[in-house]
Amino acid sequence: MNRRGGCGGQSMRVMAADVDADHRVDSAAKVKKMKNRVKFERKLVKYEALPDYLQDNEFIRDYYRCEWPLKDLVLSVFSLHNETLNIWTHLGGAMIFVALTVMSLTEKASVENLLAAGNFLRWEATTVKHNDSETAFRESYPRKFPESSILYNVINNNGADSVMIPTWPWFIFLGGAICCLVVSSVSHLFACHSRRCNLLFWRLDHSGISLMITTSFIAPTYYIFSCHPVWRLFYFTSITLLATLAAITLLSPALSSGRFRSFKATVFVTLGLFGIVPAAHTALLYGHHRHVAVALGCEVAMGVLYAVGAGFYVARIPERLRPGRFDLVGSSHQIFHVFVVAAALAHCVATLVVMDWRRGLPLCSL
Repeated sequence: MNRRGGCGGQSMRVMAADVDADHRVDSAAKVKKMKNRVKFERKLVKYEALPDYLQDNEFIRDYYRCEWPLKDLVLSVFSLHNETLNIWTHLGGAMIFVALTVMSLTEKASVENLLAAGNFLRWEATTVKHNDSETAFRESYPRKFPESSILYNVINNNGADSVMIPTWPWFIFLGGAICCLVVSSVSHLFACHSRRCNLLFWRLDHSGISLMITTSFIAPTYYIFSCHPVWRLFYFTSITLLATLAAITLLSPALSSGRFRSFKATVFVTLGLFGIVPAAHTALLYGHHRHVAVALGCEVAMGVLYAVGAGFYVARIPERLRPGRFDLVGSSHQIFHVFVVAAALAHCVATLVVMDWRRGLPLCSL
């Protein structure tokens, strides 16, 4: 009796335990469902509410994303916050260079194709018929500028006797520009996720800038010094070593703080100023060629654009003058991004001019 009762009591205890376990499982499932139903609220916070690693510019007072989940950060590319234009200025620039890459793969990379296909100067769009952009450019350009124009002579010297030249240096430049601009956009999108992501993405951003500077040197140096292989190798090696040293220096975690803004800008400007050396060498060798004069003029414009953009970045103007006024639109970093894209396009035109010039010369050590 006792044995039977004991056995029955044990069964009751087992049943009670099973019921309790089932209740706990059901409760846990309900809690999980409730948590899934609660969506993350995408709040934008003020500067004072940020953790120290996100406090980069005290003159940008509001509209910060702070440690959002990755999914919400991805979606934030289509919302308004103080990084929206930082993301899209370089993302838009990347799209321009992707378009140039596609155009270069389908047509001859030349000045007339760049200007005609891009319609940068908007010359009589009605003259463009079907895909004959080169013909339309050649017909409309002389009406706007006299034949004494340097650029007119640059374009019309590209005749039937032009030689084929390797295009891989041009594509290396385009690839470097695309990588730099995409990495910059991605960094501005995800750097606020966590301290670890912040450090990772700004390191990638600095590496992307070094990559773009390096690849920018390759194309013009390759074409200009094609008959001087020793000098070409010297400049390739020098810029690669300098860019690598700059990247290693800026990868230091200690330099990730906004306090080193001036130092980082100085490193990149110094790296870019190395271009004065091959530019001066080019002027000595080929300065009497109109093509080279145009290309050097474009490179000077590029340097000015980079310098002005860096000046806005370091001085943090205009937000320094009116804190909080330029949180969403018009901040120094956004202005800096626009100047970077403009400078890259100036370098793009310079490279195309050099390529057209090289096509018109006898084949050398290409």
